[in-house]
Amino acid sequence: MRHPELNQVLTTMLQSQKEVSDLLFTVDKELQVESFGDLKPVELEFPIDKLTPFQTETIALNLIGDNPWHLRDLIQRGSCDSAYTLGDQARFRVNVFSQRGNYSIVLRKLNTEIPTLDSLNFPEIFQKIATTKTGLILVTGATGSGKSTTLAAVLNEVNQSRPVHIVTLEDPVEYVHPHKMATFNQRELGTDFDTYTNGLRAALRQAPKVILVGEMRDCETIKIAMSAAETGHLVVSTLHTTNAGQTINRILGMFEPEEQEQIRARLADSLRWIVSQRLAPRIGGGRQALLEIMGSNLRVEESIRLGESEGKSFYEITEASYPFGWRTFDHACLEAYEQGKITEDVALLYATKRDVVSRGIDKLRKSRGEVTTSLGELRMQHIPTPKRPAAQDQKSTKSMLKLK
Repeated sequence: MRHPELNQVLTTMLQSQKEVSDLLFTVDKELQVESFGDLKPVELEFPIDKLTPFQTETIALNLIGDNPWHLRDLIQRGSCDSAYTLGDQARFRVNVFSQRGNYSIVLRKLNTEIPTLDSLNFPEIFQKIATTKTGLILVTGATGSGKSTTLAAVLNEVNQSRPVHIVTLEDPVEYVHPHKMATFNQRELGTDFDTYTNGLRAALRQAPKVILVGEMRDCETIKIAMSAAETGHLVVSTLHTTNAGQTINRILGMFEPEEQEQIRARLADSLRWIVSQRLAPRIGGGRQALLEIMGSNLRVEESIRLGESEGKSFYEITEASYPFGWRTFDHACLEAYEQGKITEDVALLYATKRDVVSRGIDKLRKSRGEVTTSLGELRMQHIPTPKRPAAQDQKSTKSMLKLK
């Protein structure tokens, strides 16, 4: 399959459904796209009922090109990441991997338009996050939860307001930022540098004020990132964790026990913000971003240094700081439900503590005058007293007179 033919196939797949997020090529399956979280088959002019091993390998080699790093990773490690541009239509993050001796391919469609905090309808506290000058900012969540989009929006805000040098280390480059007030140098893993550790070490010699690290994959990268944050840089990165508290524990768990006390102290000093994300199904279609936001204060620093305890868990600290713009996932679920963006079932499904969200939903319903319980429909059943025969009543009266 040549490039023009491959581009035609990719174009057909993109146009087959609305809001296509991923394109999948798997041996013994038809072409598939993911739309709104569901896989759907794609029909071509010349139908492909089942992809053959030769077809997927040919597609993979066309997507990778002649990049020696990617070919080495695919052969030695069993998978590789790269990027592919479909003319002016779309850009993709490509992952080719081996499974049962064959190659499979997943293409994640990348947005070409740079998102803004306003277009994402993010809380106002993100304006404060974007003004952070030094330290460590982490955006966490599962794969596909929108971490890269959030980071792009924060960097775009910096780009519009501060004349600084920004170096990004990405796998691959997803959003191509134009030069505005800031100057961007965007480097791609496998093309411009070999590992995040080496790329981050090199970035410290490139006079940046802001460094984006695509992912914190190992303890060495985390150490260098903290060193950069401690020496006056702003470092923003991602982790695959489900909430703010787990993010702290995940970082500490990467290190040996004898190192953890020092890492706790360094992390407490350098951490500025943790933003965790979940994408929930929206009423009417699409997905709603649910955000947990935790900043840094004396209570957070103490819990990082000494560990969580009764009344000092990261959840409780974040919950207590809601008036300052911080929020837990439970706050986010209740807000989205109150605004009519998600259903009650979805709010409970994506909550951290279901009982907290359940009580919050009941309060919202009560404030609206809605029925929150079925107890109002209960009625007392009236059981009439059975009447005794008249003869029995007379007999009872005579017995009572004799006793007197």
